[in-house]
Amino acid sequence: MVWQKAKKRLQEELSESVYSLWIEPLECASLQENAIHLACPDRFFSAYISRNYLEMIQAKLAEVDPQRRQVTLCLDRQGPSRPVEKKSTQLRLPHVPKGTSSVRALHPRYTFDEFMVGESNILAQSACRSLSMADDSIGPCLYINSSTGLGKSHLTHAVAHQILAESPMTRLHYVTAQQFSYEMVNSIKANAMDDFKEKYHQHCDILLVEDVHSLTGKKKTQEELNELLDSLIKCGRRVVFTANKPPRDLEGIDHEFRSRMAAGLVTAIQPPDISTRARIVEKKAFQHNLELAEEHVDYLTQHIKGDVRQIESAIVGIRAKAQLREGVVDLALVEDIVASIVGLKNCLSPAMIREFICKQYNLSCDELQSRSRKRTLTFPRQVAMYLCRKHTDNSLAAIGKEFNRDHSTVLHSIKVVTGLSNRNISVGEQVNLLSRKLKNL
Repeated sequence: MVWQKAKKRLQEELSESVYSLWIEPLECASLQENAIHLACPDRFFSAYISRNYLEMIQAKLAEVDPQRRQVTLCLDRQGPSRPVEKKSTQLRLPHVPKGTSSVRALHPRYTFDEFMVGESNILAQSACRSLSMADDSIGPCLYINSSTGLGKSHLTHAVAHQILAESPMTRLHYVTAQQFSYEMVNSIKANAMDDFKEKYHQHCDILLVEDVHSLTGKKKTQEELNELLDSLIKCGRRVVFTANKPPRDLEGIDHEFRSRMAAGLVTAIQPPDISTRARIVEKKAFQHNLELAEEHVDYLTQHIKGDVRQIESAIVGIRAKAQLREGVVDLALVEDIVASIVGLKNCLSPAMIREFICKQYNLSCDELQSRSRKRTLTFPRQVAMYLCRKHTDNSLAAIGKEFNRDHSTVLHSIKVVTGLSNRNISVGEQVNLLSRKLKNL
């Protein structure tokens, strides 16, 4: 049957909880030549389907049967005689709270499942998950700060996705600070501040506000938001703020407002470490159907260290350029794309440092990687490992691999060179000189 086939496709597309809650209850009331009428349990249900899933349902039905271009929602198998149109007035059931959510457009991939967790962001991610499940262990207010492109928006979108999927009757308001300010100013001009306050103070279960730092100098908006925050916290509602700085460092923001934002958990997202960046590169490449060799992943990981959006930009660029070359991806192509994004063609790597030390001590690469314990080879090798640890983000194991050693040998070498540099001025100056030369490569 057409509807059963379409439901199977929807089940593949949606999470299990969303499918069982919103798609499974829909029944085929009747079929016409170019239309299908789906029965909904009640008007609230049909209004939610119209707003959130009707377009997807139409698309899946068109895949199964191109003739069924029109989908009409109706109540309790009433068929086409009493359809519930998308713009019909929604009746509120006794257990349904007054007011509806207002949410900015959500990125479909910004979910918890797609978020790459590492040491740099695990606290923020865990806090957002707890908050989305109404866990009050972190307090009613969560404040996340980081520089651009590290995942603040991804986590706030994920919170919204999770809440709307698991608790669709939750009244969630998700805005940027600028949008909140713009809405407030328009309400003042229209003499509608009572409606504005009612919306946020009375009909809001969770509030998400992005980029609070953009409110610098906007005293009236800060006062309104501070009053709202106080009201929501006292009522046990949940609030999430994001900004590019911690509360104490925000300039042009009222002291009382900064203090209240810091009343709950304040957490920062740091740039991802090298292992997390590698997983992000692999994930983004998979999403864009791009096959990358290990050396290409390593190069991207080494060179793009901050804004995660730059990683996706690099992946998109590599894929586009590779298509012009019949799908061939080589290191030169990767280097060229990375240079256009981060402005660097060369970045220090263990291999580069190894070759540099070989030239400085007039040794061959094979000698430095050999098992020989001659002092003329041991000390340069230890210095090379020390400099690799100092100038790259590579793990001890990755550094050791460049010298055919394990991580314990690298750790020992770092301790030896550090000790010698502190005790012997000549050795210390030599190591510092090599370090300065490396920076100028």
